[in-house]
Amino acid sequence: MKETIIVDTRNKKSTISRDIYGHFSEHLGRCIYGGFWVGKDSSIPNIHGYNKAVVEAFKELDIPNLRWPGGCFADEYHWKDGIGPKENRKRMINTNWGGVVEDNSFGTHEFMGLCEELGCKPYICGNVGSGTVQEMDEWIEYMTFSGESPMANLRAANGRKEPWKLDYFGVGNENWGCGGNMRPEFYADLYRRFQTFVRQYGQNKIFKIAGGANVADYRWTDVLMQQAGRFMDGLSLHYYTYEYCWGDFRSATGFDKEGWYRIMKNAWRMDELVRRHGEVMDKYDPEKRVALVVDEWGNWFAPEPGTNPGFLYQQNSVCDAVVAGIHLNIFNNHSDRVRIANLAQAVNVLQAPVLTEGDKIVLTPTWHVLHMYKGHQGATLLGTSAATASAGIFEKDITVPALSVSASQKEKDGKTAYLVTVANADMDESRTVEVQLSHLASGIASATGTIVTGDQANTVNTFDRGDAVTEKALAVKICSANTVSIELPAHAVASISILA
Repeated sequence: MKETIIVDTRNKKSTISRDIYGHFSEHLGRCIYGGFWVGKDSSIPNIHGYNKAVVEAFKELDIPNLRWPGGCFADEYHWKDGIGPKENRKRMINTNWGGVVEDNSFGTHEFMGLCEELGCKPYICGNVGSGTVQEMDEWIEYMTFSGESPMANLRAANGRKEPWKLDYFGVGNENWGCGGNMRPEFYADLYRRFQTFVRQYGQNKIFKIAGGANVADYRWTDVLMQQAGRFMDGLSLHYYTYEYCWGDFRSATGFDKEGWYRIMKNAWRMDELVRRHGEVMDKYDPEKRVALVVDEWGNWFAPEPGTNPGFLYQQNSVCDAVVAGIHLNIFNNHSDRVRIANLAQAVNVLQAPVLTEGDKIVLTPTWHVLHMYKGHQGATLLGTSAATASAGIFEKDITVPALSVSASQKEKDGKTAYLVTVANADMDESRTVEVQLSHLASGIASATGTIVTGDQANTVNTFDRGDAVTEKALAVKICSANTVSIELPAHAVASISILA
């Protein structure tokens, strides 16, 4: 089957924010402990306590930001429990995730240090659900104030004289649910109050993010924008591709053909959610000053058998790779409004790019898609069109567009570099994909490609075989001065890099 994608090189749109490619690290399962953090005395190679291999894996992705400490954990987290000498930090039960002991050995200093190692922006989520205004006010002072003050002096006493730069701060998390079961009107007032005390000290300008809607709760977005929009820089949205999987799958690899297409259809729903929440935001913010922050997204499958169900540990297959490709294309194409997004979660939890087991590490298919797409970061979005056929179970009306695509451009060494990324959601059928660069001023000088796929739609990387699904070279044929083509297998994600 042949498909044609047209990239309009004159239709330059929004800048694709680097922060769309952010990640999420919650005190959940083995994301922090045994994931990012192994401790300075660990036999596992580490950098000041951070798992060296994990840090290097994320640095290779050029991750722009990292969200912490939650998630639901954030609205039970009291930051003073996680500072000072480790032996004096409070121990508690993580009542949200697994009922295990949280010893608070990973706190503010450890997280900010991790961001420094990764070279990324910190995105901290504050406690509105069980916290106080004073607690949030003092946390901001502790992190960002450089003068004489009780919290700045406490920070210095704990080993950090200079303040940190804090880029993003979320005022609560999922306040419609685990963050307090609030009504939007109540949270809007609480947000207005709490954000007042997220102060801007010195040159540090904090981007304030309000807790946004759950999936298709457009009323929540309407109320928040109407009553508190002028006090926020961003409004969050949470959506997981899990409706079918959680009820019926024993694992992330147990789907049949119908299951595959249900997952793909749920993944494609993100486009509708972003568009419709954006339309609500446009009523109050037509200039698009307030960013839509999709700071929790990804596949949510049943936990792997034999693991703590509260740890949300799942495998990661070619299916996850295609879902990641679809989502990232959607975010790119809506980058006029979507300017921050965070895949859930970074290590060992849900759709993780990295899995660990002791001193072993696996880069999942999702990691390879993120690596393939990183060239979009900071690039200029280009208009695309594709009259693609549908794929799916037609007799049950479970169908999706077969191809998902986005394209961008950057200037490179005096030439224009184009990046086109394509996900094939067809489980069984390959496609010949022709890409036409319309209105191209000069001819194509060179074209290369890479691909992520596997023998089966549920192929995974394991600790015994970590290279079953990797990013591999893909042949790109230059057909004319403005056209290239590739052979795109079923259940695959591809990138085409063109210099002109």
